[in-house]
Amino acid sequence: MLYQTLIKNALVFDGTGAPPRQADVAIVDGTIAAIEASLEADAQNTIDAQGLCLAPGFIDVHTHDDLNVVHNPHMLEKISQGVTTVIVGNCGISASPVTLAGDPPDPLNLLGDRAQFTFPRFADYAAKVRSAKPSVNVGALVGHTAIRNNHMDRLDRAASQTELAAMVDQLRGALKDGALGMSSGLAYASARQSTTEEVIAMVKALGSADAIYTTHLRTEFDGILEAMGEAFYTARSGKVPLIISHLKCAGKGNWGRSGELLEQIEHAIETQQVACDCYPYAASSSTLDLAQVTEDTDIFITWSDAHPDKTGNTLRDIADQWQLSLLDTARKLQPAGAVYYCMDENDVENILQYPRTMIGSDGLPNDPHPHPRLWGAFARVLSHYSRDRKLFDMATAIHKMTGLSAREFRLAGRGEIRCGNHADLVLFDAEKIKDKATFAEPKLAAEGIEKVWVNGVLSYQPGQPQTGRSGEFLLRQHNY
Repeated sequence: MLYQTLIKNALVFDGTGAPPRQADVAIVDGTIAAIEASLEADAQNTIDAQGLCLAPGFIDVHTHDDLNVVHNPHMLEKISQGVTTVIVGNCGISASPVTLAGDPPDPLNLLGDRAQFTFPRFADYAAKVRSAKPSVNVGALVGHTAIRNNHMDRLDRAASQTELAAMVDQLRGALKDGALGMSSGLAYASARQSTTEEVIAMVKALGSADAIYTTHLRTEFDGILEAMGEAFYTARSGKVPLIISHLKCAGKGNWGRSGELLEQIEHAIETQQVACDCYPYAASSSTLDLAQVTEDTDIFITWSDAHPDKTGNTLRDIADQWQLSLLDTARKLQPAGAVYYCMDENDVENILQYPRTMIGSDGLPNDPHPHPRLWGAFARVLSHYSRDRKLFDMATAIHKMTGLSAREFRLAGRGEIRCGNHADLVLFDAEKIKDKATFAEPKLAAEGIEKVWVNGVLSYQPGQPQTGRSGEFLLRQHNY
């Protein structure tokens, strides 16, 4: 048999968490055709991977790449760190289905300006992604806040019964068109006034469609245990799997409580399916949220529409220049984006180690000065936390970025190196892999990634022009 690609002598991590093994892997028609200790066969392309590791392509379960995959389809910031699949539509924020009466409300403005929201139906968005042919696969959630925007005259209140019925109907339409599920961002002002009952009504629509529910909790600060309790109750009421987005202990008063959070998840999984994602940094990034402006959190401004000249400065320095309080300074800068130095490294490590934690970058591609997680999250897990800190072995690290993610998001045929699966693969040097992106210089590609295949097409090699844009739009699959 003539293989299209034959990767020989690789140390293969299959994505299940099992120890690696030396093997040859063959690709035919975009799928993994053979995995053997030694394959002696002809191939159009043969790669000697001696001394290198082969893993399933990494799955970034928490992104805001909704419009980036359309307008920047090469997706260099993701594919250069081995990511072959992105999940968009997180935190209640999605590009579809959206109909705007004016400028996108915060936090929908994380994705772009009004002119870029051109997808009133989920099917419109799916068609646009397919025509853009991004370098990575795309699976999409729909945002609770996005749908609220479509049916409410203002978002600082609860939905009426009439509005809620229209919201549920629109969600059902998106699910019929293949959305993976729904996300919520209950900490944001545009969703904060939604009641638990409002969210449950929508989550019940997910349950009847065999979809999933992800949530940016109502708070990640002092009331986080209560917020987690609300999320567990909401998911149970809808009979859906729950994924807690970017689990963290935010704010100095909350540091050291990660054990309590994980104990609460362990208790919940006795009766329901729960997982979480985490990014491998002790600083967060979002829009500039007045509720997070406190004296005990250092805040770095990444963009400001009102005062773009203040991008790249700390909120404290700007406040000193203007001789204003931190809160008044933040108001004057809005709308704006920020990095918040709000977490303790010990909590980050504790949550990363948890067996049900997946890896998500939560990167913001539109930020002029983005958080380094956009370009470095996955390489950082492999280098800093696995190789250097020895928080977990390499097989476990890869499982958190591949097999576990595919299982929780129900991405059939992805996340594991096995015959018949899609050939999403990353070849890397375990000794050289390293995230280069920093808070000072955030737009630097990772080192140590040698080659990346997406659906069997060689799509990235460092220092070479990108050679393939073969990502697929991933529709929800029943009975994964």
